[in-house]
Amino acid sequence: MLALRRACNPLKFRGFSGGTSRACCAKSEIVFSYVEGKAMVFESPQPVSERPRFYHSTNTGSKFYLEKRGFASQAGSESSESDDDLEEEFSELETPLSANESVVNVDHLISDDDINDIGEPSQNALELSDNETDQAEKKLPRKKAPSELFKAIISAPGVSVHSVLDKWVAEGKDLDQFEISNAMFNLRKRRLFGRALQLSEWVEANKRKDFGERDYASRLDLIAKVRGLHKAEVYIEKIPKSFKGEMIYRTLLANCVAVYDVKKAVEVFNKMKDLELPITIFSYNQLLLLYKRHDKKKIADVLLLMEKENVKPSLFTYILLIDTKGQSNDIAGMDQIAETMKAEGIEPDIKTQAIMARHYVSGGLKEKAEIVLKEMEGGNLDEHRWACQFMLPLYGSLGKADEVSRLWNFCKKSPRLDECVAAIEAWGQLKNIPEAEAVFELMSKTWKKLSSKHYSTLLKVYANHKMLSKGKDLIKQMGDSGCRIGPLTWDALIKLYVEAGEVEKADSILNKAAQQNQMKPMFSSYMIVMEKYAKKGDIHNAEKMFHRMRQAGYQARSKQFQTLIQAYVNAKAPCYGMRERLKADGLFANKAVAAQLAQVDAFKRTVVSDLLD
Repeated sequence: MLALRRACNPLKFRGFSGGTSRACCAKSEIVFSYVEGKAMVFESPQPVSERPRFYHSTNTGSKFYLEKRGFASQAGSESSESDDDLEEEFSELETPLSANESVVNVDHLISDDDINDIGEPSQNALELSDNETDQAEKKLPRKKAPSELFKAIISAPGVSVHSVLDKWVAEGKDLDQFEISNAMFNLRKRRLFGRALQLSEWVEANKRKDFGERDYASRLDLIAKVRGLHKAEVYIEKIPKSFKGEMIYRTLLANCVAVYDVKKAVEVFNKMKDLELPITIFSYNQLLLLYKRHDKKKIADVLLLMEKENVKPSLFTYILLIDTKGQSNDIAGMDQIAETMKAEGIEPDIKTQAIMARHYVSGGLKEKAEIVLKEMEGGNLDEHRWACQFMLPLYGSLGKADEVSRLWNFCKKSPRLDECVAAIEAWGQLKNIPEAEAVFELMSKTWKKLSSKHYSTLLKVYANHKMLSKGKDLIKQMGDSGCRIGPLTWDALIKLYVEAGEVEKADSILNKAAQQNQMKPMFSSYMIVMEKYAKKGDIHNAEKMFHRMRQAGYQARSKQFQTLIQAYVNAKAPCYGMRERLKADGLFANKAVAAQLAQVDAFKRTVVSDLLD
């Protein structure tokens, strides 16, 4: 653990020493401290600007608290947001890779079908150990093919799930634990959280299952996703005390992290300590994930806390740290963490290797990337076929057409959907549109019905190459096939029009998509339109897009403010009150934002400028 902290110490994570860590944000100062085994809240008498530190009493207690102190105004405390595009674009799946943790895409922001991308890793709060898993769910096949109940639910989009279930029972059809668990799994997998919530409510109301902690946690998770954190907290009060354990609160914590609510995440973590619940590695990993997005300098503080509490890092912990170092372009630090992981007896899996290879590629270290890719292949594609879906786009980004061709020729003998998607992306990166289209054609002939994910992959290729006409034809084909269009497709379509120079049309599509209350447009959909307005110095529309992101439920972050301020810079117009707006959202002006604000300050009118005019 000490080696891991040392690996995370330099540059991007900043140094730290023993004691209490002050993790600053505009509205409150998050303090990491051990104080006699009890939670204590201190009022900070003045703003604090020094770097994070730890202080602890001579009688160190066994409980760690994230406390809030006073008001701080530390400039530049906001972390880099270079990883936003990846972090904002993907959604959580419930497909575990191991018994204890899943490494899948994050944030419940999309509802198209399965997404399989390297992306950013995340955990599944409901993932259980083998002895905790319901017997009914143990019997489910690994792929959990959709059940008849699931098909009945999704085939009646205009009818409430309650009505579908009432009819199902009235017709005398079987409704056992297998059927319910399978339907719930597949609804979640496809991000149909509203319908999953209705199913959960009906099952409990009709006493079809005795609810345990995992069932209540699942309901809580769905409420948080569909109705928000406040309603989720209200629901917790209704859960029987005997079932109000660690899984309930870690589920709420994960949802706080998913929507970047730092203050609420801190409150939930404190609540778990107040209740003397066991704090597992899952919860610590959620803190790491939170600060990976919000303020990377605090990651070292969380690692020190884990060391003091004797909580060992998991594979997921290492993956988070590796990805964070890579996104910060600290390749040496990334390699050091990987070595520490191996020294602790944890070997990197295929996805970890793919993340490292991706960062080598983006860092210009092509030879290192190729070495990792060869390791992933293991000299035997038959035994390591699962790696192909990650290797194809990586070779594409390296410009290795021969390798992409070799892998695809191996896969296409008996193609899998994920491999086809990866091949389309790879050929797109190589600017070989005919090959990408040929793969899509093969998919269309091999599978009866493709999902929006599969169409969107080719649509993104067209968008990246400004092929508006082909993109429109594909959208028409998609509609004719009866494919459900969701946020992933909207995102590709919006990008298609933006890249073709039709920003207003892209804006119109985004507006219509946002009005469909069942699904929320992706963060990147708003940002690409907002960035175009900012580039043109269109303050009115940039502000409008900023406001619409709030309406959609996206909390303000530095990236939005940077884009908004750039609109003022390009328009050569002052933006009065921007610093106050930043503080109101709990943000500081980092170096990039401070430089922008200095630029727009020069446009403010003064007595002298009025006289000259």
